Amino acid sequence: MNKSEALRSIVEQASNGDLVFPTNVNASLKIQQALDDPDCGIETAAKLVMTEPLMSARVVAIANSVAYNRFGGGVTNIRTAITILGFNTLRSVTAAVVMRQLSAAVSHPGIRAQMDALWRHSAYVAALAHLIARKVSKVDAETALFAGIVHEVGGFYLLSRAQEFPALLEIDSNPPAPDALAETDETFIGRAVLNKLLVPKRVVSAVEALWYGMRVMPPETLGDTLLLANELAAVPSPLDPRSPESIRQSASEIDFAVGEGTLSSILSESTEDVESLTATLIS
Repeated sequence: MNKSEALRSIVEQASNGDLVFPTNVNASLKIQQALDDPDCGIETAAKLVMTEPLMSARVVAIANSVAYNRFGGGVTNIRTAITILGFNTLRSVTAAVVMRQLSAAVSHPGIRAQMDALWRHSAYVAALAHLIARKVSKVDAETALFAGIVHEVGGFYLLSRAQEFPALLEIDSNPPAPDALAETDETFIGRAVLNKLLVPKRVVSAVEALWYGMRVMPPETLGDTLLLANELAAVPSPLDPRSPESIRQSASEIDFAVGEGTLSSILSESTEDVESLTATLIS
């Protein structure tokens, strides 16, 4: 079976609502669904999070990161952490845990390595999107964080199926140019996974802008913010057919005025914030 045939097989499954997830991922998806209930309060959310040890650790760690807990204080319990982060960020943490669970379910070392590299890229994009939203585009920063975390979820899902379909590991060295009118198998699967994760339409639209959109400088929308963060990410995606050198060169050429400063100066001044949040998401 070649890559095209493997993709078509998964597209058929997705069309029938038969996306395959490990059992622990299904448990996290139930938490995500509960968080979308308007009657879900902090106490209920805390009890739900405490049923998943990995999620509990992530929530407390992110609440203690430089990006959220600037005055210190040593957050040590779930309820306080959720109060600091809010439900939007809690949804981001849930999505991040799902990504890590997909990786943990894979036994093939080569596939695991690619998934780990893809997660490092996603975490860096999420941290950058959070920063750019706060200081440049002025869109909701927590939504931008969430968009960054899930922007490669389709790739995670395909890698999680690569033990069953090894041809999925093939990378097209000459991918077709993005076409807003063309629905590829990868984008169809990516959209299906986003819907399975209960990702809001606004975030799905931002990810679609990343798939099909053009760079807008300075960024104005959530999609613009995500696209810029993805282009600036110092950690490349293992699914990107470009060489790491060309990716770095392209990122180094991006700059524009922001108020009395520039994008480069903002990035330089905010290195600690970005690195702290990235490290917290990765660990």
